Amino acid sequence: MTTHLRITVADVQFVARLEEANAPQTCAEFRKLLPYRQKLIHARWSGEACWIPLGDFKLNVGFENHTSHPAPGEILFYPGGYSETEILFPYGAACFASKMGQLAGNHFLTIIEGKENLRPICEKVLWQGAQDILFELL
Repeated sequence: MTTHLRITVADVQFVARLEEANAPQTCAEFRKLLPYRQKLIHARWSGEACWIPLGDFKLNVGFENHTSHPAPGEILFYPGGYSETEILFPYGAACFASKMGQLAGNHFLTIIEGKENLRPICEKVLWQGAQDILFELL
């Protein structure tokens, strides 16, 4: 059975699939946080992406299904190490990185509905600043 989440950024909603087969530990631990509220800000080093900085937060997972080059709508969780823990929310050409250099994050969520709204909402984040984001089970 596939698990779907609703992701709401400001007033825009997306439906995303948890990638439980490819990132089972990350998905299981993230589910425990739901509903999960944060602020989404624009990325500094990763190209066309937004991110949720999480500082020293630990989800107690290692690397699984990790990549540096997510496609638009392929959401990554970086468990920390070389840089702070974070969630990357790509909307265009992205190469996941920090001031320390290129990173790889666990691809644990894929947006399957509403992808046409990724660029507009992320450009809103770029030009208008941080926006509320909510992840919840559908």
